[in-house]
Amino acid sequence: MSAKKKLVKKKLVKKLIKKSKAPLKKASVTKNKPKAVVKKAKVLSKKITKPKAVAKKPAKKQVKVIAKAVEKAVPAKKIKPVKEKKVLVNKIIKENIEKVVAVKRPRKSSKKPVITLPPPPKIEVSNYPKNKIKNILISQPKPAEGDKNPYLELAKKYNLNITFRQFIKIEGLNSQDFRAQRIDILEHGAVILTSRLSVDHYFRICNEMRITVPESMKYFCINEQTAYYLQKYIQYRKRKIFFGHGTILDLVDVIRKNKDEKFLLPASDVTKEQIVDFLDELKITYTKGTFYKTVSANLSDIKSLSEFDLLVFFTPAGIKSLKQNFPNFKQGGTRLAAFGYAAALLVKELGCRLDIFAPNPQNPSMSGAIESYLKESNKR
Repeated sequence: MSAKKKLVKKKLVKKLIKKSKAPLKKASVTKNKPKAVVKKAKVLSKKITKPKAVAKKPAKKQVKVIAKAVEKAVPAKKIKPVKEKKVLVNKIIKENIEKVVAVKRPRKSSKKPVITLPPPPKIEVSNYPKNKIKNILISQPKPAEGDKNPYLELAKKYNLNITFRQFIKIEGLNSQDFRAQRIDILEHGAVILTSRLSVDHYFRICNEMRITVPESMKYFCINEQTAYYLQKYIQYRKRKIFFGHGTILDLVDVIRKNKDEKFLLPASDVTKEQIVDFLDELKITYTKGTFYKTVSANLSDIKSLSEFDLLVFFTPAGIKSLKQNFPNFKQGGTRLAAFGYAAALLVKELGCRLDIFAPNPQNPSMSGAIESYLKESNKR
């Protein structure tokens, strides 16, 4: 019986071995099939992940046991919850807080304020009949030979007789009169020069008072010609000399950059109000000093103004000289031309008629305004 049992056992073992080997054969046959391989890979991954999950469980249990042991060893203190304090605020205070939050603070704009001077007064020109013009008196010095002059060109074009005669002359203040103004030149670190005359008389006063102008002095000139004229007295340095293009408004940005400087304005006793208004608008510290004065010239060589059909003036001082030299002047058919608002207003204040005015929108120059008048008066 023992032998039979052994045979039965052997058969059972063989069957079991065959069963265990059977799936391996199928796998070997279906190696090229991708689907079967993917399924088995999933199964294998599941089998591999299970023991890892099982391995983590004892670690968690150990942590819990350690935590319980620590709690028993060190008794935890009971922490009382903090009660929030109620802040009582009046309704008025609440409303004020809401207003402060609601109001937005205005941002400081980086844009520089634009300088705008008040508009000049309107100048009305008379409707007096535009009779033919032949003889013209211009209150300016005679130009040098060879120099181009717009009035000489008009004379050739319209066959006119033009006479040049200066109605005013410039006299420099002496050092004693200048000291009476109590102006310390060396206190100022910058000078505003509006003409060549201002350049000449500025350095003349400095020489008379034995003042050496420092090299650090800055010069702000109204145009390029005035700036280059400084070479007569100083060495031209671009860093210290600034110039515009004919008007004081061109110097706005440059003066703003140097607003910490104290400026000196050498001028005559008759200064253009536009320049003073401009400097006041910029809000800079400056001193206006009288370095020279305009005086009426002696016009005894002119016998009668009735010889001229047109009198041309460029400054209020020239018109004052007319009244001083010819107190009994009667305009009659003589036409008057004035350049600038101050001169035009003075003509009307003296009770005279203004026939030509410049600058105007159509003619920025006096020669252009005269020519436009001649086109109508000298048609025939």
